[in-house]
Amino acid sequence: MLDRKMLQELQQDGRITNQRLSELVGLSPSPCLRRLRQLESEEVITGYVALVDPVAVGLSVTAFVRIRLDRQDDRHLAAFEEAVAGFPEVMECYLMSGEADYQLRVLVPSLAAFEDFLRFKLTRIPAVAEVTTSFALRPVVYRTALPV
Repeated sequence: MLDRKMLQELQQDGRITNQRLSELVGLSPSPCLRRLRQLESEEVITGYVALVDPVAVGLSVTAFVRIRLDRQDDRHLAAFEEAVAGFPEVMECYLMSGEADYQLRVLVPSLAAFEDFLRFKLTRIPAVAEVTTSFALRPVVYRTALPV
């Protein structure tokens, strides 16, 4: 329970000081720091980041892209995954069940940039058979904190 409280606080403020974290979770600073280091070494905490507003940096178009491959053997799945991992526009990629093999969340500055991404990157990956795209009009719920 104490670890979950620490995780909740850290997800709200990754720059919180150990002193403040220890106060919030009811531990003295030394044991709090030991528990934090243990969560890091166990890879419960995998890193710390700054959350950046995509619109503020010119990435105003969010596209959700569903991909169907014409072959789903290990070689083609691995080739697709390696290719999309190298595209900075791809923020998330999931192997899916159902009609699509993959779903991507893509951020780009404009529809023209998305067209270039589609034409010159995504559809050039071998075995891509079908691409279906939906564009987000606006975010309704966006969370980064897990419900621990």
